[in-house]
Amino acid sequence: MLRVTTFNANGLRAAVRKGFYDWLDEKRPDLVALQEVRARADEIPPPPPGYRIEVAPAERAGYAGVAFLTRRPLRILETGFGVEEFDREGRLLLGELGSLRVAALYLPSGSQGPERQASKDRFLEVFPPVLDRWRARGRTIVAGDFNIAHRAIDLRNAKANEKHSGFLPHERAWMDRRLAPGAWVDTLRLLHPDTPGLYTWWTYRARAWENDVGWRIDYQIVTPDLTPHVRAVRIDRSPRFSDHAPYTVTYDLDP
Repeated sequence: MLRVTTFNANGLRAAVRKGFYDWLDEKRPDLVALQEVRARADEIPPPPPGYRIEVAPAERAGYAGVAFLTRRPLRILETGFGVEEFDREGRLLLGELGSLRVAALYLPSGSQGPERQASKDRFLEVFPPVLDRWRARGRTIVAGDFNIAHRAIDLRNAKANEKHSGFLPHERAWMDRRLAPGAWVDTLRLLHPDTPGLYTWWTYRARAWENDVGWRIDYQIVTPDLTPHVRAVRIDRSPRFSDHAPYTVTYDLDP
């Protein structure tokens, strides 16, 4: 079995202070794809025994960045995807576990205003060929924070958010195309197609956590050849290390 977790740490050093490494030592996923690391490798506390960390930091200190925490042999294949605007923000790592490839991905957020939404829209335009290339290769997991809730079932207040970044019509249509039949497969909806309330992010504002006003914006999407191997999914809502929850998928694979 292979257990892969995706987790937006909202600052890995802060998440570690809140107990994330204790969770890691207890749950022992084989691989964690991290987003919003917000640190260079030499600034991150050493992980629990048996794990090593690979980091693609942002050039800007204290911002974005992705990483892998792994206790399996992992070979890094790609750091970024050749677009300077996004590569300097640390938004992609692609690694290889045997014959399986896993990406740690962090899409831009557009919630801070028109300029950031424009950057997000540019990402949505230039990134699909990368996904197409990976899909053609097969046996690929893309784990990360997409900053998009795909369907109304994926957030608490869908109607009220139709004009808000993360649930805009063109963003949802982008997800429709990525998850069309024969393209990529959403692991959570593969096993729980119609279950509401499976959120992975709650804003720190307006008591969203206490009232469970959440969004599902963290995903593991897989190439169709991996769907027979998806055995279980889990969202660890508690304890809290971030405004996101770790999302773990169990695959019956030994890559």
